[in-house]
Amino acid sequence: MNIVDAMTDVNSQTIVFGIIRGLHDLFTAVWIGGLIVLAAAVMPSARQVLGQGPQLRQLLSIVQKRLSSMVYISMAGLLITGMLEARSASQFGGLFGFGSPYAIVLTAKHLLVIAMIAIALYRSLVLARQEAIRTQRTSFALLMVNITLGVVVLLLSGILGALGGM
Repeated sequence: MNIVDAMTDVNSQTIVFGIIRGLHDLFTAVWIGGLIVLAAAVMPSARQVLGQGPQLRQLLSIVQKRLSSMVYISMAGLLITGMLEARSASQFGGLFGFGSPYAIVLTAKHLLVIAMIAIALYRSLVLARQEAIRTQRTSFALLMVNITLGVVVLLLSGILGALGGM
């Protein structure tokens, strides 16, 4: 089969679903990838160059504000694309279901994402406005928790794919 024959077998619904899936993956990469890059590259590099002084806090505050904007867009994009994906998943039986292995894994994924959203909002709306060193440590600890949850969410997404739902 050549490429022209293969493309004529693809219908518009498949293309739309592929675009939705690709956007969902992009939003996931921006959010979780941004967390990992912030913790593994930006923060250690900034500390190395600037030390622990006020310039470090100023830089990290600016970086966090910019990343927060991208994260909020990603959250909204994930919500929209996730709902669209669920409509086309044959095993989707509604939010927070326990009727099948697929539903259980999807429920666990959704609960972790809700926890990630709560942590992200707390870090950006509450902790980012405070200056104390203890607050910075708390923010970093929550960043590490969100990275861990994000990796687990990615693994659960892989399991969902293996179960044939996404």
